[in-house]
Amino acid sequence: MTIFCSHCHQPLQAEMSCLPRRGKQAPRASRPFRSTKSASKARRDQINAELQALRSLLPISMREKERLSYLHTMALVCLRLRGAQLFPPGSALPAGPVLGTELLSLLPGFLLVLSASGKLVYISENVAQVLGLSVVELLAQGDTVFDILDGQACEDVYKKLLLAQEEPGREVTFVSEMCTSKTFRLKHGGNRVVTVCGRFVALSWPPSPSTTAFLALCSPVMQSPADGEVGSQDDIFQSTHILDMTFIDVTESVTYHLGYRKEELVGQSWYSLLHPEDADLAAAQHRAVALGVGAGPASGTAVLRVLRRDRAWAWLRVWARRDGGGRCISCTCTCLREEEAAHLRSRQPPAAAPA
Repeated sequence: MTIFCSHCHQPLQAEMSCLPRRGKQAPRASRPFRSTKSASKARRDQINAELQALRSLLPISMREKERLSYLHTMALVCLRLRGAQLFPPGSALPAGPVLGTELLSLLPGFLLVLSASGKLVYISENVAQVLGLSVVELLAQGDTVFDILDGQACEDVYKKLLLAQEEPGREVTFVSEMCTSKTFRLKHGGNRVVTVCGRFVALSWPPSPSTTAFLALCSPVMQSPADGEVGSQDDIFQSTHILDMTFIDVTESVTYHLGYRKEELVGQSWYSLLHPEDADLAAAQHRAVALGVGAGPASGTAVLRVLRRDRAWAWLRVWARRDGGGRCISCTCTCLREEEAAHLRSRQPPAAAPA
């Protein structure tokens, strides 16, 4: 008796090849894109070779190249590509500003170049002196300026950059905390407050987002007089007072900052120069220093407005301490931009609030 297959109605063969075979896969030839361990290894080797080739082209020392991870390599390559796009070879400006160590050491901060979208294009090597992070380490935080700023300031910074972009050549200033190394945070108790002052420059005409760059100088805001090696000494003057805050001495540099000659201030009260709205804040600082109230440098720190000789108001950050065996009060005063003063005022410690 012949048995016929219910599928094809042909005589049933011993192999039953007409029936679908469960668990049997299609031949390898029918799946040309099937991944194998050897193919994956070949792809990895190819990627590694490409990254090594890119790393060899970077204009850094061999020692630095050997320390680069693949992530850092790609971050540096992208930075160089953005720079080459904005400053192509043969243009009036170089592909990347090349400044000697001696020249960089004269700057009160580090240089920063951004694209129209806020992408990092150039960071000068002396950034490590300000933030404690090298260019490579800073790029590990991200590839935009917003990645290295305090998150609370990003919206304000975005508005400032948009305003500057709409009017190339217009200078804008913003203040924010920037990412720093762990060592820096442990030493100074937090990130670095930096003032960024710059403008968009049109590299060709008519200007467009792809042909404009934001060129800026990033200057650290001194956290204490001990930070003088990082900040600019040009913005500082010092004064000495008897315990009721009458001037008995002041450095000659006060003339540059406030317009007064030394002889005009000696014998005057510190309070005669203060803005009326800041008198209570200055009195709270005075009491804290005179009576030894509070602990740490913050107890003797205040951001105040004082009257210049030309009748304009100048913002100062004042560090005060008992000196001369407790018989006088010494003040170190740093001149501030209005944006710096507003930032520091918003973070004024409670101990310095008016009584």
